[in-house]
Amino acid sequence: CRKLFCSPSGPSSVPRPVLKQGQPSDRATPVKAKQQGMVAGSSDQEASLELVVWLGPSRSAQLEEIENLLANDDQELTGDFSKPHLLPTVEGKDPGLKYISPGTLAAVLTGHFSSFIESSIIVDCRYPYEYEGGHVKGAVNLPLQRNVKEFLLEQPIVPLDTSKRVIIIFHCEFSVERGPKMCKFLRERDRSCHEYPQLHYPELYILKGGYREFFFQFPSHCEPQDYRPMEHPAFKEELRKFRGQTW
Repeated sequence: CRKLFCSPSGPSSVPRPVLKQGQPSDRATPVKAKQQGMVAGSSDQEASLELVVWLGPSRSAQLEEIENLLANDDQELTGDFSKPHLLPTVEGKDPGLKYISPGTLAAVLTGHFSSFIESSIIVDCRYPYEYEGGHVKGAVNLPLQRNVKEFLLEQPIVPLDTSKRVIIIFHCEFSVERGPKMCKFLRERDRSCHEYPQLHYPELYILKGGYREFFFQFPSHCEPQDYRPMEHPAFKEELRKFRGQTW
C-alpha cells in the first residue's frame, strides 16, 4: 500500500519542493548538473557520467545522500507528484498515509484554506448509527467500499478552478482501522483507472484521533453535538450486521 502513496525513489520530471536551508544550493547540486546536461541535448548516459565526475572520490556516499533527499522530498508531494501537500501533517500510525490534527480540520471547516481549496470532502467511515449519533458538519457517511466507489469514482469531483484543490479527509471513530483502510482502498481504485501517476484525488488525509478526538476538542463543529461509540450497548445488532461487511 505504501507504493500507492509514495513516489519512486529516483528523480522524476516533476518540479520538487525547494531544498531546505543547509542543503546544497541549486547552482552547485549534482541534480542541477544532470538537468542542465539534458537541456543541452546530452543523453541520460552523458548526464549521469557528468554527475559521477562532479562527485569525485566520495561519490558513493554523496549519491546515497542525494537519493535520500529526493526520497524525502517525494514523500511530501501529492499522490500525482504535481505539488506539495497543502495541509500541515502530523505523525500517524501508518507512515504511508498523511495525518492531520483536529485543529487543522477545524481550520479547513472555518475557511482558513479557502483560497487554495475548492472542495473539501470529509468521509466518515463509521457505521450509520454512529454517524447519526453525531458527526462532523458536512461530512458524508461512506461506511462501505461500494459507497466510496459510487460517491467518489463513478462521477469524480473535479475542481472548476484548476488552480484550486479537491482534498479528501477520512476518519472513523479513532482513525486506526476503518478510516485508513478506506483511504487506501480509494487510492488503489483511483490508481487502477489511470496511467501512473495520474489520479482523480491526489490529496488524501486521515484525521488523527478520529471523530472521538475531534468531538471532544471541537463540539461546535459537530451535529448533533454528541458522540455515539461503535460499541454502544443499544446498537449491538447494527454492529453485528455491519462488522461482517466491507464491500
